[in-house]
Amino acid sequence: MTSERIFVDTNLFLRYLTNDVPTQADHVERILRRAAIGEVRLVTNGLVIAEIVWTLESFYKLPRPDIRDMVLAILNTPGLEIANGHLILQAIEYYVEENIDFIDAYNATWMLSQGIETIYTFDRKHFSCLQGITVRVPGEDNR
Repeated sequence: MTSERIFVDTNLFLRYLTNDVPTQADHVERILRRAAIGEVRLVTNGLVIAEIVWTLESFYKLPRPDIRDMVLAILNTPGLEIANGHLILQAIEYYVEENIDFIDAYNATWMLSQGIETIYTFDRKHFSCLQGITVRVPGEDNR
């Protein structure tokens, strides 16, 4: 019998990771245990991960390495399926190692996975530090 697939929203991960509302964190832990033994199949996506990163950084003021560790814990959660998890894994490394916004890191990772090596952007700073990405700034390159 196939277990039911259920989408997991950002706030569940945040309650669990921060334990700022212990009762809710306990409820989430029970759901995660159910997923680990196959009773349910949890599913989430990159937008949820992006919101988690943004919230942990902007609201909770956590340092990037701590955020990376939390995202890695999510990626390695038994019974949790994350769309494009391999891209998120690379993006979270760029986020920490290259000190760029997570969304830019994810977009660059996605681009490269699609064989796209050039980006039009006014944000030269973040994209130009990534190997394999060519930055074109509109108005500067006549193309």
